[in-house]
Amino acid sequence: MKRLRVALIGLLAVLVLAVGGFVIWAETPLGPMPEAVAALESNGDVAVQTDPWLLFAPSEKTPAVGLIFYPGGRVDPVSYAPAARAIAAQGYLVAIPPVPLNLAVFAPDIAADVIAANPAIKRWFVGGHSLGGAMAASFAYNNPESVDGLVLWASYPAGGSDFSQRPDFPILSVFGSQDMGLDGIEASRTLLPSTADWVEIAGGNHAQCGWYGTQPGDNPATISREEQQAQLITATVDFLVANR
Repeated sequence: MKRLRVALIGLLAVLVLAVGGFVIWAETPLGPMPEAVAALESNGDVAVQTDPWLLFAPSEKTPAVGLIFYPGGRVDPVSYAPAARAIAAQGYLVAIPPVPLNLAVFAPDIAADVIAANPAIKRWFVGGHSLGGAMAASFAYNNPESVDGLVLWASYPAGGSDFSQRPDFPILSVFGSQDMGLDGIEASRTLLPSTADWVEIAGGNHAQCGWYGTQPGDNPATISREEQQAQLITATVDFLVANR
């Protein structure tokens, strides 16, 4: 009995250390870079709110279309502020909700809270980067009555979110040619309808989808972060315009 008690105490200690280590890892996200923090300032073009989520809206116009953007796994939501700000400046409401432990897998339905809090928006799109995009896809798949389209940045749906038989559901997939997850992105074509829009950014990688620095395991980009961001924003705005 004594040996069993000692073994159980040891096992419990290992579990506590493992959980504690995971929490510390998750709560030390990548980013944001200074450029992202600077994008949180309101001005005459874009109004910014930071509570309970990051919210970007055109200052002189009441938007009718909104985009809810799920952050990538273990990435500070502020890292996507420059892109959100640029999209909002084109006349859209853009929300970036924080997620528990910086992992959207723990809050796949967070978009429902944003939608409920903004009843003036007539059409909603959801999207995200990497893990965030997968969770946005899950929400879109399970809530077709609430979502009018899906935007994936260096991301793809999980196997349980098969959109291949939904040709009327607008989907945009944007990715860099140097992305570390390129094989998975290419393989996801079977999960998307033939009508999906695919945009490859030559020279772009995974980390430059946000402003959070480098990412372990990623391939080096051969274009600047500014150029990749410009192409991401243009592709997203073009998609929203075409489907609004």
